Amino acid sequence: MAAKNNQPFERKPSKRERRMKIIIYIMVILMILSTFTYGLAMFI
Repeated sequence: MAAKNNQPFERKPSKRERRMKIIIYIMVILMILSTFTYGLAMFI
């Protein structure tokens, strides 16, 4: 988050960042699906 830290570590963890983004996307999708299924169960 700190852009002024000119460390050599900032440019390397691209795989970890991509994995974290994928995990966050999956978590959001699972939350949306769970809320959707809950709403359908409430309707049925």
